[in-house]
Amino acid sequence: MPKPIPAEVLLHCATALKVLAHPARLRAVELLETQRLTVGELAAQIGEPPAEISQHLSRMKSAGLISVERQGRQAYYRVTNPACIAVIGCIRQHFAK
Repeated sequence: MPKPIPAEVLLHCATALKVLAHPARLRAVELLETQRLTVGELAAQIGEPPAEISQHLSRMKSAGLISVERQGRQAYYRVTNPACIAVIGCIRQHFAK
């Protein structure tokens, strides 16, 4: 039998999963999986207003799932937590059946 996962690890994971548990956030992670994008680029591809996408990104950034890099006046977002990519992989695998 595997060793039980510590409670604090489960709490951290549950918090991250709650943050990801929104269709727009999952789509953002999917889009950021292989590239870095701006709020405007994400909004155009997801089909939601930039202000809403910005709020989603802020929440994911606060949870340590993504990061932002500034280049001049542009802010580019990218996934920094590889577990996010693993979640997308699990979703793909589940629906590939």
